[in-house]
Amino acid sequence: MTRSTPREFSLAALTVLELTPPEMVECAAESGYDYVGLRLLPATNQEVRHDIVGNTPLTRATRARLRDTGVKVLDIEIVRLKPGTHVADYLPMLETGAELGARYVLVAGNDPDEARMAERLAQLCDLAKPLGLSPSLEPMPWTEVKDITQGARVVKAAGRGNTGLVVDPIHFDRAASSTEELAALPREYFGYLQFCDAPAERPADLDTLLFQARCERMMPGEGGIDLAGILRALPGDLPLSIEVPTQQWAKSAAAVERARKLREASLTVLARTYAAR
Repeated sequence: MTRSTPREFSLAALTVLELTPPEMVECAAESGYDYVGLRLLPATNQEVRHDIVGNTPLTRATRARLRDTGVKVLDIEIVRLKPGTHVADYLPMLETGAELGARYVLVAGNDPDEARMAERLAQLCDLAKPLGLSPSLEPMPWTEVKDITQGARVVKAAGRGNTGLVVDPIHFDRAASSTEELAALPREYFGYLQFCDAPAERPADLDTLLFQARCERMMPGEGGIDLAGILRALPGDLPLSIEVPTQQWAKSAAAVERARKLREASLTVLARTYAAR
C-alpha cells in the first residue's frame, strides 16, 4: 500500500467510557468523528452496565442523538465466545445494534477449544447476517485467540463471508505479531482498524499488560508501536477506530478535548506514514 485514501474516524467506547452512549455520540460529533463505537454489553464485571439492549429509554435517546448529529455507529461491543456460550443469547444485543445502524460486532475468543470457537463464530455470523452485521474477531494476547495468525485460522474455519478480524495495535504488538503476517492475510478479512500507541517495551507480567491495554494507552505517534507498518500492511481505506483509554489524562481533560487531540494525532501519523513512501 503506497498511499492512503481519506479516512473515516470512529470514537471507540473505551476511549470515553465515562460517558453514557448518547453522550458518546455527542462527543464524537463535537470532536469531528464520522462514527462512534458503542459498548452495549460490558467487557468486564467492573464496568458500568448501561440499559441499552432492547427498546429502552437509553436506546431511544441514543438513536435520537445519532439522527440529530449524523454520526453513524461503526461497531458494537462485546461478544465473548466462551465454552458455555449460547450464541442465541446475543440476539437482542445484535438486534439493538442493527437498529442503531451498526456495521460490525466486536468478538473476543475465550474458548480454549478452537474448533468449537470457530463453530460458535459461524453460528454468530448466521445470526448476524440478516441484520447486516459482521462479527469481527479481535486477537488479544490474554485471550484464547492470542495473535493475528490464530485469529485468521479461526475466521477461516468459521467459513462465513460476514466475519473477519480487528487489529488493535497494542494487542498486535504485545503478541509479537509481524506486519509480514498481517500483509499476507486476505484483504476481505478487515473492515476497520483500531488505533492507539503504547510504550515500546513489552510488559513482563499479565497485570501490567492488562493495565496498559485497558487503562493507559498512548496517543498515536507518541509510543513505540510500528503504526506505520501496520497501516501499510492493510488496505488504505479502512476506518480508524480510535481506542485510547487514558485514566490519568481523563482526570484533567474532558472527553471532547481528548477525542479531538487523539483524532489530530492520528491524522499526523497517517500523513507521515504515506508521505514517507
